[in-house]
Amino acid sequence: MHACHCPSCRRQSGGVSLSVHCGDSLEVQGPVSTYDSSDWAVRQFCSACGSNLFWRLKAGGMTTVSVQAFEDPSVFDIADEIYIDCKPGNYDLAGDHPRLTGAEVEAMFAAES
Repeated sequence: MHACHCPSCRRQSGGVSLSVHCGDSLEVQGPVSTYDSSDWAVRQFCSACGSNLFWRLKAGGMTTVSVQAFEDPSVFDIADEIYIDCKPGNYDLAGDHPRLTGAEVEAMFAAES
């Protein structure tokens, strides 16, 4: 499970955004709408209820699914935190895992496209 602290994810989720990388071969039944959220990614949500579902790289190769879309989100452990430099000071996530700044993440995305 990935934890994102970027301003866009925090606005969309109401706090830290928790998601799981699931590749690009997902099939979804039901109404899904797409929001063009940045130069490199889109967000997708349920058109019927508004629930956040996916974050996808426009270039392909990475789709993350909100952990809240799974029946039991407690099965996932935090693998990393991104945009750690944007995290508010009023909470910290426990555990020893990689923590990347926004600049580090954006450099990674630029290298992949």
